[in-house]
Parts: sequence; C-alpha cells; structure tokens
Amino acid sequence: MRVVVLGGSGFIGSSLIKTLEGRDHSIIVSTRDSSDISISPSSNVSYVVWNGIDREPCFKMFDGADVIINLIGENVASKRWSENWKEKIVTSRIQVGKTIVSVLEELKSFPSVFIQASAIGYYGYWKNFDTAPQCTESSLPGNGFLAQTVIQWEASTSALDTLGIRRCIIRTAPVLGMNGGILKKMLPGFYFGLGSIFGSGSQPFPWIHINDEIAAIMFLIDNKEACGVFNLVAPEQLNMKHFAQCLGKVLKRPVFIHIPELLLRLTLGEMAEELLLSGQRAYPEALLEKGFTFRHGLLLPALKDLLDNHLAM
Repeated sequence: MRVVVLGGSGFIGSSLIKTLEGRDHSIIVSTRDSSDISISPSSNVSYVVWNGIDREPCFKMFDGADVIINLIGENVASKRWSENWKEKIVTSRIQVGKTIVSVLEELKSFPSVFIQASAIGYYGYWKNFDTAPQCTESSLPGNGFLAQTVIQWEASTSALDTLGIRRCIIRTAPVLGMNGGILKKMLPGFYFGLGSIFGSGSQPFPWIHINDEIAAIMFLIDNKEACGVFNLVAPEQLNMKHFAQCLGKVLKRPVFIHIPELLLRLTLGEMAEELLLSGQRAYPEALLEKGFTFRHGLLLPALKDLLDNHLAM
C-alpha cells in the first residue's frame, strides 16, 4: 500500500512509521523540517517538506495514495497558552484540514481510508473523577478551549464523507511512551524522588500505551467496516493520584508532593485548568465493539512494560 503520514515526524507518527515499515508499505511522510529528508530510515520511506498550507505538494503526495493519516497539529502542552498561541493551535489544525479537502476534491482517485487525528478533549474537562460522566463516542461535546478546538478540527475534514472516503476520527488520550508525551516529561522528577500530583489528584487521568495507540490505528486501517469516531484510550479509568502512585511504585520512588492548584493556575493559567487539573472519563466503546483487543489495558503493567524495557537498556 501507498501510505501518506502527514505530521509523521512527531512522537506518534515516528512510532507509526516503524510499524508501517515492517509491513513493507510505501510510506510518504510530510514534515516541516527539511533535515528529516536526509535521514530517511529505509528505502520505502520518503519525506516531503510541507508547511500545511501550500496545495502543490499535496497533489504529489495524495496521488495514488491508499491511506492518508493526518496527525498535524501544534502541541497543546508545549508552552503557556497566550491568545496568539491558542490561535496557532487552532489554525494549525483547521488550515491543514481545509487544504487536504480542497486537494482531494480535485483528484480523480481517492484513498480507501482517511485517518483524522483528534483528542478526547472533545468531551470537555472535569475536576473530579467520581462525578465526571463516562464519555463514549456518542457523548456530546463539552466546554472549554480544547473542546471547541477539537470540534473545529474534526469538522475541517468532514467534507471527505460526501466524497465516499472512509474517514476514521481518532480521539486520542494522552499517550504513554518513552520518546515523548506526558510520561517523558514526568519521569525526571520521579527518578529523583520528586514525583508530584497535580492539585488534589482527584481529576480523571485518561491514557493509552503507545503500542496500543499504533495498533488501534493499524486496526482501523485494516478493518474496512470501521468508520466514524473512535476513542483511543485504555479501558481502565482512574484519577491523577492513582496514576502518580502507579508510576512511583514501578520506579520504587515515593510520591508525596501535591502541587497546589493555585500555583499551577498562576503559572500556567487556562492551560493548567484544562490540561493538568482536569480530565475526561473516556471509554473506547466503539473500538471494543469492533473487536479491538488492548494489549496494555491496565496502567500498572503498562508502565512496567515501558519502564522495564527502558531501564534495561
């Protein structure tokens, strides 16, 4: 198959490409960094520099593509949310979606499946696990900046549905892996016995192991009946305190520091409220109904899998 991965040089994309390589697919990866072009890991992977706006590179990438996977979007956790940065978070997603649609509408042949990245932030944010509703794919959108961003993000490629393209929207939870994401950011503090709990620790903490994230994407590509929205989140639901305690247990480190909510709000503002002090009780109902099996559905063994392999290196 000819597979196009837009935004494939990031945390999830780089892991996905390794899996695709193992299947001997022809892979085209879009990147904003021209240095990626000189480090193509194999003969069946090629890189194209694309800014997410210009249409011309897309015609070459999309022509004859069997699968297109759109992972492009500025990292919402990379820095404090100023108004300018919030605008960039939104436009980096919406503009790409509109460009993709406009190009595919002109092509004579379409991919058999289009994978659209999304996030479980769609369901809003909740401060207490015990009172938060369980969110499945049919749940209504929530409030807040992230929810409104995700709504627009998903809608940016909705016109592909009218073209007869099978579109799968992957509402992804925070992904646990050693090469990026929240786990990589938290590990240094835990290693030195400074493992921390954000606020009270009662907020929902959704998660998914990087291997399950990639396996779910491959499952949706292969399953020709899969279409629509899918929550990519582990079945086990827990709060932030439970997550921190599990991480401390695996690392054999104490977890006793609570970072006060007020300090986080003063330091990070709205970003702290939606990303650190709140969460979602999302559940992968649609994936499970389609027959997907999680290899790492429980947090403690999932962390052991990641960290034991890492510490053994």
